[in-house]
Amino acid sequence: MTRKYFGTDGIRGRANKWPITPDLAMKVAMSVGLAFRQGSHRNRVVIGKDTRLSGYMIETAMVAGFTAVGVDVFMTGPIPTPAVAMLTRSLRCDFGVMISASHNPYADNGIKIFGPDGYKLSDEIELEIERLIDEDLTSRLAGSAELGRAKRIDGVDDRYIEFAKRTLPRHQSFAGLRVVVDCGNGAAYRVAPEALWEMGAEVIRIGTEPDGFNINQDCGSTAPAALQRKVHEVRADIGIALDGDADRVLIVDEKGCIVDGDQLMAVIAESLAGIGKLSRPGIVATVMSNLGLERHLAGQGLELVRAKVGDRYVVEQMRAGGYNVGGEQSGHIVLSDHSTTGDGLIAAMQVLSVVQKSGKPVSEVCHRFDPVPQVLKNVRIKGGKPLENAGVQATIRDAEARLAGSGRLVIRPSGTEPLIRVMGEADDAGLLGEVVDEIVAALGKAAA
Repeated sequence: MTRKYFGTDGIRGRANKWPITPDLAMKVAMSVGLAFRQGSHRNRVVIGKDTRLSGYMIETAMVAGFTAVGVDVFMTGPIPTPAVAMLTRSLRCDFGVMISASHNPYADNGIKIFGPDGYKLSDEIELEIERLIDEDLTSRLAGSAELGRAKRIDGVDDRYIEFAKRTLPRHQSFAGLRVVVDCGNGAAYRVAPEALWEMGAEVIRIGTEPDGFNINQDCGSTAPAALQRKVHEVRADIGIALDGDADRVLIVDEKGCIVDGDQLMAVIAESLAGIGKLSRPGIVATVMSNLGLERHLAGQGLELVRAKVGDRYVVEQMRAGGYNVGGEQSGHIVLSDHSTTGDGLIAAMQVLSVVQKSGKPVSEVCHRFDPVPQVLKNVRIKGGKPLENAGVQATIRDAEARLAGSGRLVIRPSGTEPLIRVMGEADDAGLLGEVVDEIVAALGKAAA
């Protein structure tokens, strides 16, 4: 069934434009509250957000919607997405909501929803919520005496910091490590530097002065140049870049080179395998992860299982197959022994632990394989279905034939933006560039 509101990671769009408007946010809250209602049980929800100006508007609207259907609301203020997932379970809530557009600029915002187990919702539940959004719910509102209550709760930063620290052995320390952490002026601007400092690291912080407008602006995991400069300037051992809601992470080594999610998954998986804590001989990644990772893991006796793009699909595959490490090249790292969703801080702390134990520089610890040349290009579309165009399909078939045995293609619509993403990998970089450019040109012509 075609989705009207939900994409690959909740509902997302330009703030105060459909679908991210206060009236729809209120309707979403009402629909979620009704979808999870069970008999006379009084439901509870925890709502977190990042640092966008529009978060106040959406939070207020959702509080109104939840209380209107008799749901009690706990508000946390700015806190990472994985903290909301953790608090949903810790506070015994029936569901959790994170108001964030992740790595997007401040003008965008979104709504992510977690079930009582801290996992993102299944496609079936999301479709049920969409059905309720489009219904008249007036007759299902709570009576005057059954309205929900709302309150802000204190101490959530400390709870999450302690949770993150407990993912490491009690004796673990980061003493002697000079760490630059870039919080992207986002949700982790308080908790990430504090957690690393409490673990003994010398912490230099950037991207920790949010003003409602500067989230992900020339900082964070999608713009790591500022972190690279700072690592070089202060001669740090490592740089850590989080995105706006801190569910993804990239690393910068002591030389200023970027380490992506594929390398980080290899580091963590091999470390866990070495101490007998990798639940299955392999990991789950997406179709976008580099072919070099797959080849490297195979050499270590580990498999790479590929899922659709989106950490939600990675988690579903992990749960189905019993894997405890998964993630995306973009830096969503899911460690299911500790968290139910991508957690940038926890992933970074696991990498720091490996670095500290090895006594080797990050550039050596975190370079596990040479990536196969990869090209990713986006084609903006105005509507229609250009991927179904006969000329586009013929171009793709020709490209696949030319890459047969030496590379691969992944061509897919974005789940959050009006784009078609064209990714190709091949040992022959020249051939790769040719076939990707041909596909992009064909898509551009069909989308015009």
